[in-house]
Amino acid sequence: MRLRGNLFRRTSKKKLSMAYKDITESVKERILVLDGATGTMIQRHALSEADFTHPEKGLCRGLNDLLCLTRPDIVADIHRQYLEAGADIISTNTFNANAVSLADYGMQDYSRLITLEAARIARAQADKYSRAEKPRYVAGVIGPTGRTASISPDVEDPSTRNITFDELFEAYGIQAKALAEGGADLILIETVFDSLNAKAAVAAVKNVCSLPIMLSGTITDASGRLLSGQTVDAFFTSFARTGIFSIGLNCALGAGQMKQYVRRLAEISHLPVSSHPNAGLPDGFGGYAESASQMADTVESYMADGLVNIIGGCCGTTPEYISLISHAAAKYPPRKPAADTGKTVLAGLEPLTVEPSSNFVNVGERANVAGSAKFARLVREGSWDEAVDIVKKQAEDGAQIIDVCMDAPMIDAREAMTHFLKLIASEPDVARLPLMTDSSSWDVLLAGMKCVQGKHIINSISLKNGENEFLSHARTIHSLGCAAVVMLFDEKGQADTYERKVEVAQRMYRLLTEDGFPACDIIFDPNILAIATGIPEHDNYAADFIRATAEIKRTCPGVKISGGVSNLSFSFRGNNTVREAMHSVFLYHAIEAGMDMGIVNAGMLQVYSDIDPVLLGYVEDVILNRRQDAGERLTSYAQTLRDDANGLLHKHETATPEEQYPDVCRRLAYKIVKGITDKVDSDAIEALKIKGSPVKVIDEVLMDGMGTVGELFGQGKMFLPQVVKSARVMKLAVDVLTPFMERGKGSSTGKKILLATVKGDVHDIGKNIVSVVMSCNGYRVIDLGVMVEPEKIVDTAVAENADIIGLSGLITPSLEEMANVVRLLEQRGLRIPVMVGGATTSKLHTAVKIAPLYSGTVACSGDASDGVKVAGELIAGADFKTAQQKLRDEYRHSLDMKKPLVSIEEARSRAKKYDFDNITAPRATGIFPFTQYPLEELRKYIDWSFFFIEWGIKGRYPDIFSHSEKGSEARRLYDDANRLLDEITAHKYLTANGILGIFPARSQGEDIIVGDSSSVFPQLRNQSSSFSCLSDFISPATGDHIGMFAVTAGLGLDDFCHGRDNYTVLMAKILANRMAEAFARIIHEKAKNEFWGFPGEGIRPACGYPSLPDHTGKRIIFDLLDAETSTGIRLTENYMMTPEASVSGLILAHPQAGYFAVGPVSEIQLDSYARRRGISFEEAKKYTGTIETGMEK
Repeated sequence: MRLRGNLFRRTSKKKLSMAYKDITESVKERILVLDGATGTMIQRHALSEADFTHPEKGLCRGLNDLLCLTRPDIVADIHRQYLEAGADIISTNTFNANAVSLADYGMQDYSRLITLEAARIARAQADKYSRAEKPRYVAGVIGPTGRTASISPDVEDPSTRNITFDELFEAYGIQAKALAEGGADLILIETVFDSLNAKAAVAAVKNVCSLPIMLSGTITDASGRLLSGQTVDAFFTSFARTGIFSIGLNCALGAGQMKQYVRRLAEISHLPVSSHPNAGLPDGFGGYAESASQMADTVESYMADGLVNIIGGCCGTTPEYISLISHAAAKYPPRKPAADTGKTVLAGLEPLTVEPSSNFVNVGERANVAGSAKFARLVREGSWDEAVDIVKKQAEDGAQIIDVCMDAPMIDAREAMTHFLKLIASEPDVARLPLMTDSSSWDVLLAGMKCVQGKHIINSISLKNGENEFLSHARTIHSLGCAAVVMLFDEKGQADTYERKVEVAQRMYRLLTEDGFPACDIIFDPNILAIATGIPEHDNYAADFIRATAEIKRTCPGVKISGGVSNLSFSFRGNNTVREAMHSVFLYHAIEAGMDMGIVNAGMLQVYSDIDPVLLGYVEDVILNRRQDAGERLTSYAQTLRDDANGLLHKHETATPEEQYPDVCRRLAYKIVKGITDKVDSDAIEALKIKGSPVKVIDEVLMDGMGTVGELFGQGKMFLPQVVKSARVMKLAVDVLTPFMERGKGSSTGKKILLATVKGDVHDIGKNIVSVVMSCNGYRVIDLGVMVEPEKIVDTAVAENADIIGLSGLITPSLEEMANVVRLLEQRGLRIPVMVGGATTSKLHTAVKIAPLYSGTVACSGDASDGVKVAGELIAGADFKTAQQKLRDEYRHSLDMKKPLVSIEEARSRAKKYDFDNITAPRATGIFPFTQYPLEELRKYIDWSFFFIEWGIKGRYPDIFSHSEKGSEARRLYDDANRLLDEITAHKYLTANGILGIFPARSQGEDIIVGDSSSVFPQLRNQSSSFSCLSDFISPATGDHIGMFAVTAGLGLDDFCHGRDNYTVLMAKILANRMAEAFARIIHEKAKNEFWGFPGEGIRPACGYPSLPDHTGKRIIFDLLDAETSTGIRLTENYMMTPEASVSGLILAHPQAGYFAVGPVSEIQLDSYARRRGISFEEAKKYTGTIETGMEK
């Protein structure tokens, strides 16, 4: 972004003394040229600390906006240079002059003064150069602030926000008012990375002045999205109807990289389009890669292609750049805006167009407390994770819009609505969809609008309280860029007949459109009411809705029609067969009449043509009111029906594979795809007779089947358990063929990949999954297992002539071990491509910390299916280094831009202080062993949702069983798991041991003193946001306690897995992990209820997690508990627990104890921590996972 300032506020416009043409007219005549970077020009001056010193607030280093007060001559000269270079629009030096950004310097009260002076300085310079044939305009700049209203700063609490819409609205309003008062001709809201921030800015500007608004977003990378996740189309949709003057893009990218996104805006925008890119990408030395002539050439192609109406420069550009761009602009006519299609387009992170070609739009209804007893219960209980899962499932099941309603007794609807909307904003699969915020309370609807970016639907407004309130609410909805459900309800009441529906709709349409509300954002709800109730007045409700829909669409062009479908069949609650038929028949006719969308449970619909003809006849009579006794006849017929809850579970017998595929080669491939082991051995022998060679059977038959498996898995049409079963069939067939192979004559297909979990790490489930998936995609896998030394990895790779090395690791120290492997490869002069993966790896860490160590290529894989793609690219010689260099540049840039961490002293002073007056003393203290704990008990506590997640099947148990695509496979997986659990528990193949300790404790700064003063458990404190430390939850006085535990359910697992197939091994390991987690839950409950009795739930942080990032802390826990002796769990040299199915951690009982992320810490704090822990500074960095420590102020 331009180094100008951050976010600002707005005011009213001060008219110029000279009557020049308004910018909205000039933009139609020629391409207007915007100036370049302010910060780049400021950096050219040898400014002293005195220039950045305020007489009352002191030194404000880096606050360029302050120069408007301390060095107005420099600011004026920068404007002058850009005007002489040919700029039509100059931008005020106010990027950070809003109160939010100024607060970082204690200058928040100076927002108006700085902004007003900045506008006056620019106005004076513009007036000097303005001529009738070339007016010069002042754009009052408002930057984004360093905070986001859409994204949580706390990884453990997605509902947290560090700024609110109202705070932004107030700050922007002050700034906008001052800009207008100082003489700005327009307002430029630029470098938008969060469209919710921008919504607050647009609304604030419109609230205080009538200046034209230029809006400019920032695409952060090649994903083509804003930082908050929106696509270009969604960004445009969010503001297309808000009355802004122009829309465009700036910053982050050079002109070449930005062009494709500007082109997309030009294609869809009926508004003028602007662009002011950077002078190329950063060059790594504090500058930018493109010269003025290079950038001008690229920008000229924008104009030659007719993409822009306004063009300028951002970071790195100077008057030299603008001069060349200005000369180029004079050669081309302005872009002709795209035609306004008048379509209804909504957006979350992605757009949704509602039009006949898009078919009926399904609005998911399960996040409505009035319609879902389960959802209401979860909201009342505060079970937000499960409530979010309901919405995620609707998104998975194909809902295109999500309805959210919190209106119910015993629920604070406003609080619940805002909290829930913030939660689902962090779920990409949900956040991509538009929402329908649904409430009878305007306060709830307004609060909801202020929580979410995008263009959503507000449900609803009506004329119930008269025209003034109706239009006031509509104006607010319009100003915040939303569409509205308009309920056909006026001062007389609900419109329940055809005539009333049409009359009220036409009146509302006239009021809204004459007031400027876009017709395409009006969604009428003509009221779907219950029929077949036995009350004659109700009989025509459905038919009236259908007729009214057609007439409203004819007489109110542009509007859409919606409704809540389930109301229709209220009389037949409990009879799903009839209800489903009623919904389907009603929609069949309503959609034909023009209904566009509806709140409907997709699971409560039948295919119209599949409805039993007899039932269809009865239902059509009721829906269309074709006979007086229609309701009675349907009611009588309904009593003869009963729902067949199990009908969908029964399947017809199908032909055997032998009957389906007489050709044995095709049959073998089919069995691999389906995971059928029956008769595979005889099929393999028969195929051998036909092919004549075991190698040919493997290459031409088995690998053909495995190729299909890999393709289906990559497309998401097969799930991991199915893939593993396919691999098992493959192995069985290969085992049968192996004795017939000549020595050294293995399969000729497939590249070799060597896989290993690195030294000190025992986790191998992820690696094993990758092994299976890679095998399914034709790779020959060499698996070295876990805790593998770097030398063994490199030696084996050379001996086996491996094409790729795959390194896996779950814990933070494994990242350094991966680096050690790469260092060894470099030392030996090897160039074997390396792929890294695991929970702690990332593309950023790989680019910054591992790739620079190696002349070969290192790439990061996200998951098993991504691994196939990455491996293929590595073998093909794809260029990963360019993208990694870009990541490194961006990372260094982000470090430069990052606010300093507060000092450890300030963090302590800002940390929340807790009350310890009512500490609960434990009923017993000491160490309590739990040896050979019953596996049957652990089994009861298994969290099956996480079991499915480990298998790559996301969904909440038991709801996953009813999923249209995943349900059947989830059920098979669950049944297989329970059969294996039956075997394990019956024969006691696994042993579960655990230990709990409850010790006296007190806090001393960031240290927890356990027992006597000789046992110290140092902690780290957050220095950027929460300022929390685990020691905060322990009283500094005596009398408090702390719990510690270690449990395992993995003793005996290796012996059990020996000689078994991949599917059984993976299943056993995943179940052991789940039982270990279950054991930890049990220990926590026992500590709370039996041994301690503390109120609330307490927390159970584990070493290596955000609140307790240091893995070496396990040694303190294990020593205090003597855990290795009593449980059989061992710690590796990198502090991994073995067996892998083990869990350890702390138990903190304070009722307000909560999880948080320590995050980056200063070197000062980390050095102190290392000394208190008795380890080196480098060890502290390695085991706490700090990529870069920050610098304190």
